[in-house]
Amino acid sequence: MHFERQKLMAVTEYIAPKPEKCIAPRIKAVTEENGYAKLLRWQVTETFRDSKMIAVCQHNFTPSEEMLLMKHRLRKHNIHVKFFPNEIVRPYLSVSKYKNLLPLFVGCNLMLVSPEIKVKEMLRILKNVPQINLLGACVDNTILSNQGVINYSKLPTMEITQGQVVGTLSLMASQTCGLLQHSSVHLTALLDQYIKQQSSGAGETGKAGEGQAELEPARSSAGL
Repeated sequence: MHFERQKLMAVTEYIAPKPEKCIAPRIKAVTEENGYAKLLRWQVTETFRDSKMIAVCQHNFTPSEEMLLMKHRLRKHNIHVKFFPNEIVRPYLSVSKYKNLLPLFVGCNLMLVSPEIKVKEMLRILKNVPQINLLGACVDNTILSNQGVINYSKLPTMEITQGQVVGTLSLMASQTCGLLQHSSVHLTALLDQYIKQQSSGAGETGKAGEGQAELEPARSSAGL
């Protein structure tokens, strides 16, 4: 075969397509949650469940000595300082009854939590730490703003309120009892006065009758 013909046959030779191979599906890498993140999530759940007072504060730079002193003062009143990343707190708040606290968790925050309601003690201690700004709080399942927390601290304690209620109820009961007894006492006084008047009138009538009886024998003797 001529050389030119061989080249032409080689160029025009049929090449069968190769069979397609099955493409393996892409497997998405499943990232397991870090153990430390699980621990923080559990701590957030426990904190919100066991606390009656949860205050959210903006945390600016605070010297370590002042922070330790603040923690020590708060711990005396059973108030604890908690630091949680917003990436852990915000998902929990979005599906809980505390979802209205979500706007407060922006930037660097810290929480002051306590199983008791110690609003006055918390505000008194925070006045000495200007780097910690109170944003809001949830007190006894009631969400309050900064001004709302201040107004709540001015309310009297439960013991004083109970004493005031008991005193008011006792006063009303004594007034009611006095009103109910007033008519009977007044009636008794009127009856006593009436009896005295009757007895004094009967005595005067008896003396007058005795005087007439003494005068009649004297008249009869004078006629004789």
